[in-house]
Amino acid sequence: MQTFTLHTHTVGFDGANTIAEMAASARAAGFSVLGVSNHFIVHPDITRARMYPHAVRGGYDAIYLDSFDRVMEKFRPHYAELRKFQSDTDMRILCGMEVDFFPTAWWRDGFLRAIDELHPDYVIGSSHFVYYDDNLCNVHDMANATPDVRDKMLQMYWDKVAAAAASGLFTWIAHIDLPKKVGLGRDEKWCTAENRALDAIAAAGIAMEINTGLYKPEIYEPYPSARILRAAAAKNIPVLLSDDAHKSCQLGRHFDDAYKFARDCGVTNFATLHNLLDFSRKTI
Repeated sequence: MQTFTLHTHTVGFDGANTIAEMAASARAAGFSVLGVSNHFIVHPDITRARMYPHAVRGGYDAIYLDSFDRVMEKFRPHYAELRKFQSDTDMRILCGMEVDFFPTAWWRDGFLRAIDELHPDYVIGSSHFVYYDDNLCNVHDMANATPDVRDKMLQMYWDKVAAAAASGLFTWIAHIDLPKKVGLGRDEKWCTAENRALDAIAAAGIAMEINTGLYKPEIYEPYPSARILRAAAAKNIPVLLSDDAHKSCQLGRHFDDAYKFARDCGVTNFATLHNLLDFSRKTI
């Protein structure tokens, strides 16, 4: 079983606990390595996104920023705190980030500048948004769209996942079938789009995660679905377990169930910490 957990969030972003509280819970759960990967979401139109007023009301608008200068102002002291904490503990603490990928030259230039200054240990690629009809739309916007628009958004989503994988910027891809969170993309017609994204992940030589954040066996499969995991296993894509913990009590949640689920789907190539960090050193 995995002795590290790397997809986590802390206070000051959209997490509920401090690094010290997260580290104590990670140690109690049997982890020897804790990575903190707060959201790195930058887009010049983010404050005009349909979901932004809801983020403001919910108090988590701090993770949505419209310039790279602003996001770096948040990450500089955050990484300094993580590295100071590492110097005061015998637990290994890693500096990560969960990055929303946007396929524009402006975004790539700004992101590379940020990486060059911040030096994260690993970078998780994610896609919470598509740009449709001059608006940034997330999965909840997809769920509320008409069927024809919803299908266009879902196709854009899968194309964006494939582009993120092919970009060469990420250590692994997070919650690959995120629209399943709102019940979308479950039917077989999305197999072709899923497989294009998986082919891009395999070609890039990166990993993908099983995200147990909403794992309720009586309701949800983990992300990704059994269908996607079987296809990933056939392509020998490395898989790691991620709890996507926003609270200390969520660290390692459902890892045993998700590991069995992956094995039942034919997964045998589980990512190691050494291979993940070695890949990061080569790319960032």
